[in-house]
Amino acid sequence: MFVREIGLDRTDTPVGSVQETIAVIGLGYVGLPLAVRLAEKFGRVIGFDINQGRIQGLRDGIDTTGEVEPSRLGDSRLAITHNVEEIADATCFIVTVPTPIDTQKRPDLGPLRSACQALGPLLKQGDLVVFESTVYPGVTEDICGPILSDFSGLTAGSDFSLGYSPERINPGDKANTVETIVKNVSADSDAALDRVAAIYEHVTDAGICRCSSIRVAEGAKVLENTQRDVNIALMNELALICQAVGIETSEVIEAASSKWNFVPFTPGLVGGHCIGVDPYYLAALSEQHGLHPEVILAGRRLNDGMVRHVASAAVKMLVQKGDALRTARIGLFGVTFKENVPDIRNSKAIELIGELETFGLSPMIHDAICPHDALFAEGITASPLSKMWDLDLAIVASPHDAYLSDGAFFERLNPGGILMDIRGAYRKRDRPAGLNYWAL
Repeated sequence: MFVREIGLDRTDTPVGSVQETIAVIGLGYVGLPLAVRLAEKFGRVIGFDINQGRIQGLRDGIDTTGEVEPSRLGDSRLAITHNVEEIADATCFIVTVPTPIDTQKRPDLGPLRSACQALGPLLKQGDLVVFESTVYPGVTEDICGPILSDFSGLTAGSDFSLGYSPERINPGDKANTVETIVKNVSADSDAALDRVAAIYEHVTDAGICRCSSIRVAEGAKVLENTQRDVNIALMNELALICQAVGIETSEVIEAASSKWNFVPFTPGLVGGHCIGVDPYYLAALSEQHGLHPEVILAGRRLNDGMVRHVASAAVKMLVQKGDALRTARIGLFGVTFKENVPDIRNSKAIELIGELETFGLSPMIHDAICPHDALFAEGITASPLSKMWDLDLAIVASPHDAYLSDGAFFERLNPGGILMDIRGAYRKRDRPAGLNYWAL
């Protein structure tokens, strides 16, 4: 038995000449929306995750990532399990496990390798394995394929096929979803590509883009986030310059945006599991081939350094205001890596807390979205919102809607207090007279 079956239709949906039973490996921000969408289009789809707590939550109709609405999850025909043996009869396996970096900021392919090792013994003649995880060109065929072959006793490219269709999920984005974005698809043969394309044509209404090779699709994905990272680094550097000469960064960007071909990126702390991570994958590939990726790594260094810049600016403003650092009442609002998303992976707000503490500051911490136990696991003790008053300094790191809709938010600050609005969410709002306002 599966741990959860919701009106599961045992009649498989034809894809070309193949009757597909699809298993999605990993039910996080990427895997769950994909699996739910597939279950709406195919007769039999199984979601697998090793996290039993995650499975139990989904069984109860709760998606802690907030990506799938409870009603849609409750109506889904998706079967879910944490028992790998229960996906053994699948004909197509879609792998959506995370690809983080290690403490040395090198690609950590551990979760991907583990998934391949668990999946290998299940493979059968004619199966298809599609990867969605972000990797550098060559990982699917040179690393994943051999592991699958070793653990299955089969040969990649002849006994079973490899495909790659990189995810493009933007956590918290309800407009650009798996249903509405174009999907790149690729495979290790023309026949396999037709099969991958046929599956994903059912997933997205926006259409698919067939890539000439798996390596091209891998390269396209890692480029997407690297481009954003480099562009944000440019805006962060602009912010440093503007602050040095005493002009508003936002006004400069707004004026430049009047030109037809200007792309208005904005400065900020670049965290999360994509933009702050993926450039290191492309950099690692470059170094394997004797190249030094100067622009990519320079952008990463600059973006990583913005945490120190924000903390230093906070100390400087408190000192100028005449507040004693060790007794200043400081509140930091929003710990997640972006607004209205509960994910704290690679959050720069967490780094900012640590940086503030090195200056002797003791901020109270609140997040309106992230569960307290998740914060506690990161060594953070959250304060109740009821204590976030009489502040000398308020730092809004992730401007959740709950803060922006709080009509009394400015009243949390003492007269003449400092509001550090890192992302500029309050820039165009009416602010009390005497409030010291700072934004990148």
